[in-house]
Amino acid sequence: MKNGLNDMQNPLIGASLVIAATFVAFDFDRCLAAETLRPIEVPRDRAFMESITAGPDGSLYVSSVASGGIARIEPGATKAEGWIAPAAFGSRSTFGVFADAKSNILWVCSNDVSDRGVPGPGSASGSRLKGFDLSTGDGKISVPLPGESNLCNDMTVANDGTVYVTNSLKPQILQLKPGAKALEVWVENKQFQPPSGIGLDGIAIGGDGNIYVNTFSAGEFFRIEVKDGKPGAVTKLETSRPLKLPDGLRLVSGQSFLMIEGGGSLDLVTVNDDKVAIGTIKDGLNEPTAAAKVGGTAFVTEGQLPHLFSPKENGPPCLPFQIVPVALGDLGTKG
Repeated sequence: MKNGLNDMQNPLIGASLVIAATFVAFDFDRCLAAETLRPIEVPRDRAFMESITAGPDGSLYVSSVASGGIARIEPGATKAEGWIAPAAFGSRSTFGVFADAKSNILWVCSNDVSDRGVPGPGSASGSRLKGFDLSTGDGKISVPLPGESNLCNDMTVANDGTVYVTNSLKPQILQLKPGAKALEVWVENKQFQPPSGIGLDGIAIGGDGNIYVNTFSAGEFFRIEVKDGKPGAVTKLETSRPLKLPDGLRLVSGQSFLMIEGGGSLDLVTVNDDKVAIGTIKDGLNEPTAAAKVGGTAFVTEGQLPHLFSPKENGPPCLPFQIVPVALGDLGTKG
């Protein structure tokens, strides 16, 4: 390897190989088939979307690992437009995004992944949680993840405004309390640590007030009990079928969630005690990364990240990049 490290010594390299091993080389037929889904176009040949969230007015906000910045899609639009410029407010590659209507903040994970051959914009180092004004796009909050070797992946926000963040390179969920100036480790548990590759990824708060997370490489699903804002028991839940690179996780209502599997599907996840029913809403998606629900529609980002991290093995991405709308049927009346 160019950096002199073997695959297992560098977690990001290990993660990219996990991704690369899962997908076949560039498939032209799949690119053509995707056009029939009438997607929202995301311009630029290096969009490589990682996450998506919906604002209170139905606008969509999308991050990019390669290009950085944040793109926005206004309600009814068929094409994304640049909104927060790449490298704005000291940001680098952008990962998880979450629009919090109560605080009027768009939370964004910013990471320097230049050691994986993806320099992104700007020159800031490390991993940070950033908050941008949801009305203007102005930078408001920037806090680093504590320690070294971090990857800020995704977040969710509790009713009291506390932000919970997954750290994919450590078995940690971090928290930022309202008004706090620094992230704290809320819970750290060895169950979250995979043998190799990426660990914690998607995160959501259930209707029961507990926090639910998945692990990308290991394909596991966990509940962390929440008692007066403090972590309780961490329980690995039994899924009805194996998970293939679980990624973005968002609450629908009660104990039901939308979840992306990088293997190509949008799922309905329903938690009942210590068991999790996984129902496929749509499969055949082109290496999806996240979903956001607006009314009766889920908008799925086809991030195509294997083509970014392992281009020799996977070939070029399908262009243009796209966000695929998926009708949710009865689910559209919930949440």
